[in-house]
Amino acid sequence: MSKSKFILLILVFAICKPILAREIASVKLEEQANIGGTTVILNGAGIRTKFVFDIYVGALYLTQKTTDAKQAIAMAGAKRISMHFLYDEVEKEKLTDGWNDGFENNLSDKDFASLKARLDAFNKLFVTVKKGDVIQLDYIPGKGTQVTINQQTKGSVPGEDFQQALLRVWLGDDPADEDLKTGMLGKQNQD
Repeated sequence: MSKSKFILLILVFAICKPILAREIASVKLEEQANIGGTTVILNGAGIRTKFVFDIYVGALYLTQKTTDAKQAIAMAGAKRISMHFLYDEVEKEKLTDGWNDGFENNLSDKDFASLKARLDAFNKLFVTVKKGDVIQLDYIPGKGTQVTINQQTKGSVPGEDFQQALLRVWLGDDPADEDLKTGMLGKQNQD
């Protein structure tokens, strides 16, 4: 291979690398995303299961990779949780029950009470979702957690404390799904 072809190959790889995607359960996950002008990278991903059903592919994006849940929760900067639904239909009530349970299971009574009004506002942003739908929960520092469903912004909830509590739904001591937690922390490859 000539030197010029080798350099061209390296340039093509360098240009294409950011657009490469990881695939889980036929869902392609971009290796990076942009949140409010900040680039975040795919930390890890996995499948949320309930009983024997695959509900969604969940992915965690951070400004830098970590396999430590506490570090991911406390890390400053933009963050994203994306949920790519695999199940035929998940009713709004099931989603909001999940958020409520996740907050209650991973927070003290005092912390839960302090976030309850914002959690209620957050829950109002959701709708029933169907297979193929995508929910993105973006933390934008200084603005809050923005909810986007199928590329439509539904609203946002202020506070870094709220965003950290929300991350505990997946990464806390009592996560929604242990295997999904492991995948989001990049501790296993779920292809």
